Amino acid sequence: MLDLDPGPYAAFIWPAYGLTALVFLGMIAASLNHARRWRKKAESLTRDREA
Repeated sequence: MLDLDPGPYAAFIWPAYGLTALVFLGMIAASLNHARRWRKKAESLTRDREA
């Protein structure tokens, strides 16, 4: 059975899980933003080359 009660260490474990989730979401957002910028730059260079 899944036991999510960390006992006396809850004050340390749950904030660590929260911080990990925030960092993970931040990394995903940064990666998607970076990919979007590179895609726009590649499309711009392709358009300039065709013109």
